[in-house]
Amino acid sequence: MEFITELLSKFEDNANAEQARAMEAYMKDLFSYYGVKAPVRKTILKETINTYKNELSRDTIIQIVNDLYQELHRELHYCAMELADRFLKKNYEVDTIYFIEKLITTNSWWDTVDFIAKHILGNYLLQFPDQIPVVITKFSLSKDMWLNRSAILFQLGYKDKTNAQLLFSLCDQHKSSDEFFIKKAIGWALREYSKVNPEAVQLYVSKAKLKALSEKEALKRII
Repeated sequence: MEFITELLSKFEDNANAEQARAMEAYMKDLFSYYGVKAPVRKTILKETINTYKNELSRDTIIQIVNDLYQELHRELHYCAMELADRFLKKNYEVDTIYFIEKLITTNSWWDTVDFIAKHILGNYLLQFPDQIPVVITKFSLSKDMWLNRSAILFQLGYKDKTNAQLLFSLCDQHKSSDEFFIKKAIGWALREYSKVNPEAVQLYVSKAKLKALSEKEALKRII
């Protein structure tokens, strides 16, 4: 696909081996990097979109995203997420959830999962709120930790639209976990909701018997 060929060519032209080594070390050597920082990455993606904008249909975007997720370099996974968010937002179909689940569970680490959970899964469930019970129950009960984390975090951008009862229920389901990324997610989700309803969060935390990390993160904006 010409879009991807040009995108890869631009990243190769802008590759920086020293920056790549630093990025890879920060991400615990789980992924390879070109060494292209976010501002340049976003410019490259914008330029490539502008070149091919007349060819970027919904189906084409999904194919590009899937193909980019098969590439080695992490910057291409970031581009894939940003493409999905930009072009599919408010234009999801009910069965797009299978595509979203695949993104969460492919090349999984906090940097991609958190973006997908908030911006893609979160917006999908705003468009199809009737799917929340099915999707979030499935993700929360999954053996995949990243789906669990996504279930806890999907309301990060909801603010006063947050379903507090659901949020607290999800925290209860996972509060005994010793997994760092789950404990952190619980604290983060509660902290975000505390910006809207600090009293409810403080009351919940006082009774929930959360892990120390979760409680500390949850109360950062309150205490």
